[in-house]
Amino acid sequence: MARALHDDPHQPQGLPHHAGKAEPYGEDLQLALQVCYELHYRGFEGVDPGWEWQPDLIQTRNALERQFLAGLRRDVAGGDDVRGALDELLVEPVDGTGVSHWLRDNGTWEHLREYFVLRSIYHLKEADPHAFAIPRLRGQAKAALVAVEFDEYGGGRYERMHSRLYADLLDAAGLRSGYLHYAEHALAPAFAPVNLMSMFGLHRGLRGALVGHFAAAEITTAPSARRLAEALRRVGADDACVRFFDEHVEADAVHEQVMRREVIGDLLEREPELAPDVVFGIQATGLLEDRLAQHVLGAWEAGRSALRQPLG
Repeated sequence: MARALHDDPHQPQGLPHHAGKAEPYGEDLQLALQVCYELHYRGFEGVDPGWEWQPDLIQTRNALERQFLAGLRRDVAGGDDVRGALDELLVEPVDGTGVSHWLRDNGTWEHLREYFVLRSIYHLKEADPHAFAIPRLRGQAKAALVAVEFDEYGGGRYERMHSRLYADLLDAAGLRSGYLHYAEHALAPAFAPVNLMSMFGLHRGLRGALVGHFAAAEITTAPSARRLAEALRRVGADDACVRFFDEHVEADAVHEQVMRREVIGDLLEREPELAPDVVFGIQATGLLEDRLAQHVLGAWEAGRSALRQPLG
């Protein structure tokens, strides 16, 4: 696929229109989806913008998405109890064992830098995938989601945009802040949660799942951001590193309420049939975040790097 992107998009390409036996969460499928989706964001240097909607590539992407979706639907519980799914996210276990807990209690500066690299795949485009939901919503759900996005984009101030704050964090950590600079360092578990957002955003039929995902992210971010800020203060990190997480502690505590009451509440009042999709978005987000945590903690606890290529 990467080689084909250097060709003329206006000519038939003969790309495969099936995903074969590709593992839904595996390297081949997730990297291929990452390439396909990036054409809808900033594209690639030297690649004709016409590739964004090239028919052969879209058929290939559709096949990959079907495989990804089938795996997700197989591996989550499903259901239509939106309140129950959200309430589960609000319960913080006393003896939490996630990545942010581990970094707070055991993480070194190098562990934190690896974490920054893995999360850069999303945070340098933070809020962009969720913006696809705006034209797909109506009424208060649309207005409230725009209010949340306005905060994500810094309230109209470039230097306060969350993606800009993350670039500042990378610079302060002695890392490169170029967009997707570390794509070759990341593995499939880091790409999958970002591909999930893009897939949900690019399909109107998955708008309920995108809203569920966004709500799940806003609910779980503030507690983990607080732990990461504590980890950074413990190792004496630069203020620019801490600032990114402090911002999320404050902002996402408010966003959680807006997403639950005004976005999801209004959406389901208008379209109650979307409840199973909202639950699916919540559960799929948790599934992929758990897979990423297992990969990262498995590597660190074994004394290995969690990256494809360790940082120099």
